[in-house]
Amino acid sequence: MDMNLTLWGQMIAMLVFVWFCMKYIWPPILKALEERQKQIEDGLAAADRGEERLVQARAEADEIVAEARQQATTILNQANARANEIVAEGKAGGIRERERQLAAAIAEIEQEASRAREELRGQVSAVALAGAEKILRREIDAQTHQDILGKLAQEL
Repeated sequence: MDMNLTLWGQMIAMLVFVWFCMKYIWPPILKALEERQKQIEDGLAAADRGEERLVQARAEADEIVAEARQQATTILNQANARANEIVAEGKAGGIRERERQLAAAIAEIEQEASRAREELRGQVSAVALAGAEKILRREIDAQTHQDILGKLAQEL
């Protein structure tokens, strides 16, 4: 192949084209590539930071859940204790009320028994007086006296 003017013209055109590309086309392309590479690196770094934050957030969430469970358990225990106290207070109040009502019933029974005794004493004294009056009105005879006392015993 022979080196003629066309070949030299094509070589010069090619060199001008390469120089023009290297001067005006390649720098913006390289700049865009570098910016894209930097964006990708920043994105990867942000993803790594986000992953670290996610791990930290999960750990914190686990701590919060554990603390909430512990607080819930404490609250339930306190509620159960308070419920037991209320039940115990209710039982104690019921026992006190029962004892008060029992004491009132016993007092009422004693009053009724006392009234019945007083009424019975009154009746016994009336019967005794009636019996004594009948004895005194009749003649004093052992058989009659015995009959009156028998009747009096039956009335009592």
